[in-house]
Amino acid sequence: MRLLSSLYLPLKQPFIRKRFPCFFHSLSLSSLFMAPAFEDNNSETLPSSFSSGSDDGVLHKSKVTVVGSGNWGSVASKLIASNTLRLSSFHDEVRMWVFEETLPSGEKLTDVINRTNENVKYLPGIKLGKNVVADPDLENAVKDANMLVFVTPHQFMEGICKRLVGKVNGDVEAISLIKGMEVKREGPCMISTLISEQLGVSCCVLMGANIANEIAVEKFSEATVGYRDNREIAEKWVQLFSTPYFMVTAVQDVEGVELCGTLKNVVAIAAGFVDGLEMGNNTKAAIMRIGLREMRAFSKLLFSSVKDSTFFESCGVADLITTCLGGRNRKVAEAFAKNEGKRSFDDLEAEMLQGQKLQGVSTAREVYEVLSHRGWLELFPLFATVHEICVGHLPPSAIVEYSERKPRLSLLEGSTQYY
Repeated sequence: MRLLSSLYLPLKQPFIRKRFPCFFHSLSLSSLFMAPAFEDNNSETLPSSFSSGSDDGVLHKSKVTVVGSGNWGSVASKLIASNTLRLSSFHDEVRMWVFEETLPSGEKLTDVINRTNENVKYLPGIKLGKNVVADPDLENAVKDANMLVFVTPHQFMEGICKRLVGKVNGDVEAISLIKGMEVKREGPCMISTLISEQLGVSCCVLMGANIANEIAVEKFSEATVGYRDNREIAEKWVQLFSTPYFMVTAVQDVEGVELCGTLKNVVAIAAGFVDGLEMGNNTKAAIMRIGLREMRAFSKLLFSSVKDSTFFESCGVADLITTCLGGRNRKVAEAFAKNEGKRSFDDLEAEMLQGQKLQGVSTAREVYEVLSHRGWLELFPLFATVHEICVGHLPPSAIVEYSERKPRLSLLEGSTQYY
């Protein structure tokens, strides 16, 4: 961890530069291969709600609400709460909206979180920070916030946004940690776009190789913020999430970052099938490679603005690797394959995840709908096969048989460039 952290040392420390000139020379060379925290373009004026001060010298403090309180939502609250206490530009208190549940003890989950400072159902054994306040009332949780962090299962987001229309402040900035998309008649809609359009706010995204339980116990990890135009707002989000064990960088590619986080769950389902069938590491590596290729091709076909470099950030190849090795989608897909597809994903999810939700199965269905509607099914054999297995049209063993098919790239003019 010390070695990894040293890569993020500021380059402005002259005594380090003087004593270790070769080290900094190597850093400059590595910059050819690693994206900087921020791209070097003209700085923009900071909006008043994000400035560190004003003409009258009064500090404008940002107030944060986390919309969601599952496993990842609770970890996000912990990260944020540690920084709001430390940074003068934020109010100390972090509100966390909780979908209220009654625990086996008869107590309300919100009451237990506020009494014990612990989400005993979704993140047991981890203290969130005494400045985290659980709130079961969605409208009350967001009413004073000007920074909203969305981290719920993606299938619930449209309903949440509808409830929040007209209920958020006009100066709100949002960020989505949600991995998924909505498929509408007119085409796919990214969750960040859904938030922006329904609430009339700017929305960044944060994705990365982030298994929540590992971050909760402060094991080193990275993440990527994707922003659209305003780098100052992206910098604020980086500041809010960064800790010595959670390193965050930003890239100007919202769609690329978000699609990486969305599509890797489909590949993780495929990796789980491979594990369940005991096909070995070589097969799993092949599935991951094919999956990364299809992730890139699908993203660039949907959004020509997506950058190749984004796939080398934490949100890209790193997130794909960690999710295929240890995520919940891989875990449940492995059980599905071991049961030869005879038990549904819904049953396995209920048994194995204690209320948490899979994203890969629903995302596979949504991706399949896009591929089918646009005539792209043969371009993406892995994505198509994952869905066919999930719904019982193919056996789990088909993950290799069908993924080996060569896509007919001539089906779509210019598609060869994405492979």
